[in-house]
Amino acid sequence: MLSALRPVSTSSPLALAQPPAALAAQRNMASDQSAENSELRKAFDQFVGESLYGQMLKSMRSSQRKPAYFHGGRGEEIFQQQLDQLLAEKMSKTNAGKFTEPMFQLSQLARR
Repeated sequence: MLSALRPVSTSSPLALAQPPAALAAQRNMASDQSAENSELRKAFDQFVGESLYGQMLKSMRSSQRKPAYFHGGRGEEIFQQQLDQLLAEKMSKTNAGKFTEPMFQLSQLARR
């Protein structure tokens, strides 16, 4: 008698009998969404990481004085920004995911 009161499972193969073409379309759609999410995640990590580390390096450079010795002169001043950009890119690739995970999840909740 209790078995008559149980709800029908919608995940059973009999309850969701669909043609193979429809199932393939659903799988393709799911794989497209996961690929899109992974690309979005990479772009999000890159943007947030490079922004954070770029500003951190810029602030660090502005707070330091030029050393009396071992300063590269005008050449160092010109190319320092390029070095800082490369450093920010490398640092964001290695560990930006650690602190961008909560931000990414919140942005995904806002999209839904």
